[in-house]
Amino acid sequence: MKLYFSPGACSLSPHIALLEAGLPFTLEMASTKTHQLKDGTDFYTINPLGYVPVLELDNGQRLREGLAIVQYIADQAPASKLAPANGTFERYQLQEWLGFIGTEIHKGFSPLFNPNMPDTVKDMSRVQVLKRLTYVDAQLAGKEFLMGSDFTVADAYLFTVCGWSKFVGVDISGLQNLASFLQKVGARPSVQKAIADEKQ
Repeated sequence: MKLYFSPGACSLSPHIALLEAGLPFTLEMASTKTHQLKDGTDFYTINPLGYVPVLELDNGQRLREGLAIVQYIADQAPASKLAPANGTFERYQLQEWLGFIGTEIHKGFSPLFNPNMPDTVKDMSRVQVLKRLTYVDAQLAGKEFLMGSDFTVADAYLFTVCGWSKFVGVDISGLQNLASFLQKVGARPSVQKAIADEKQ
């Protein structure tokens, strides 16, 4: 498999998942600024939407949305417990978390990275993102990870988006459960390797 990624982007989430799952894959960097690969290939020919992540399977099929990609990865390595089994209530809880992180947190950060967005909108976005992360902080009380004791793809996604807070002025220092979670996830070998790989 091949993962198209961009350093610092949400593609870090499936990158971590692939390492956790122990699946063989290669990395291909796609610039979010030039929309080109290193060899000059137009990334829009890979993903007409122009963003990462994209997971290309060995047969050439591609998945283009992070929430689908990480669940696909988890299902290729069920022993990794990156996702509960399909059809179980716990699987729907995982999807609930993935949807919440994607729509309420990830997309909440989007205006903060837009240089053309008015400061008033950015200020409102910071308040909203912090409110959502405060909810997550409460949900993490007494738990190791979002789903309990097992690290899942939702944890990789949450870790990824929370990493953006320091770049856009969202102060999460008062969220102790979240801080403990981020420290714990950040210490995982897969996370450290993914971050190091993307810096090369």
